[in-house]
Amino acid sequence: MDNDNAIAGDPLALPHLLPPPAEHPRTVAGFAGLATALAGDRECWAPLVRYDAASRWYHRLRVGPGYEVWLLSWVPGQGSGRHDHGPSSGVYTVLDGSLTEHASGRGSRVLTPGSLRVFAPGYVHEVVNAALTPAVSLHVYFPGLTEMSMRPLPRAAERRPSPRDVLTC
Repeated sequence: MDNDNAIAGDPLALPHLLPPPAEHPRTVAGFAGLATALAGDRECWAPLVRYDAASRWYHRLRVGPGYEVWLLSWVPGQGSGRHDHGPSSGVYTVLDGSLTEHASGRGSRVLTPGSLRVFAPGYVHEVVNAALTPAVSLHVYFPGLTEMSMRPLPRAAERRPSPRDVLTC
């Protein structure tokens, strides 16, 4: 033994001294936790945000085994159109601004920073920036998003009336 490596062994071959690798989420709660953790890491996502007046801007922020994370920005008036996510489930949260979600059979709700929405395959909705300021959102899809089927609006006769449909004087 004529050197330190011969005595102590290869310093790069010490896996027992390294912290264990972070486990990837496997449950809805795990994906919600991932979305919440990333939302809280403004230094990670804020420098990447861009605004595009012609269309929603998006950036794939992270990919893991069986999931992907997308960062989206929305200028006032931009929307997703009515759609589903094919076989993917998902979690999304608003990071800046506000977004309005119109969900089939569930009405509308305004989502603000910290709001968290979870959905399963077959969930049909539309997301719109109805505010006067830009918005940013973070979306986690599992499995990764392979389909986004656009859905036409139901005919008026098939649609349930909403409180907005009732005219009063």
